Amino acid sequence: MDVLECIRTRRSVRTFDETPLTPEDAAAVLSFAEKLETPYDIPITWKLLDAKRQGLKSPVIVGTDTFIAGKMPRVPHAEEAFGYAFEKVVLFAESRGIGTTWIAGTMDRPAFERAMDLRDGEVMPCVSPLGYPARKMSMRETIMRKGVKADARLPFETLFFSGSFDTPLSPEAAGTLFDALEAVRLGPSAVNKQPWRAVVCGDTVHFYEKHNKALRWRTLNWRPRRAGFPLR
Repeated sequence: MDVLECIRTRRSVRTFDETPLTPEDAAAVLSFAEKLETPYDIPITWKLLDAKRQGLKSPVIVGTDTFIAGKMPRVPHAEEAFGYAFEKVVLFAESRGIGTTWIAGTMDRPAFERAMDLRDGEVMPCVSPLGYPARKMSMRETIMRKGVKADARLPFETLFFSGSFDTPLSPEAAGTLFDALEAVRLGPSAVNKQPWRAVVCGDTVHFYEKHNKALRWRTLNWRPRRAGFPLR
């Protein structure tokens, strides 16, 4: 699949057309997820869940009963590893015309955790519905998307910097890192807050998280491969 094209075209889908996921699509998504390797070599257990049969609810999802969820050991860097893998899953789904959206809070979490047989020492960061997008969004989804400006992203220069936060990084100056950083810019985030900021220093990119108006930062460091960002 063309990863960058999937990133550019994908949107969060909450309204589905009520067509059941085909066995072929269900098997393909689950098989893809189960074969994924994660950063930090943290294993993830994946399951497809049936909302009707297992009593699962999410008030923002209409028109599908199929969800995919994963659980993993509650260890350092579990969230980063899960996020990396889950994004690959939703992009693979996009490549097959399957709609998804990341759900962490707007669901009956205890019910989902029971369906995943979540044990002590394990974590289930989020889930996603799987289904075929409806031609028209529900009124609830339309209002939600408008409220968070879901179709907009912050400018490149607002998110990325060169050397320090004093110098915004332009798309032209990003060079071989442009595709990777643009993929970050277009990525999904909770209520579209886009909290990431990055400072490029030579061959190292320092990632920060913007918490609130007080501009408190938490830093993570990432060194890309010499050949460039691994898009496959």
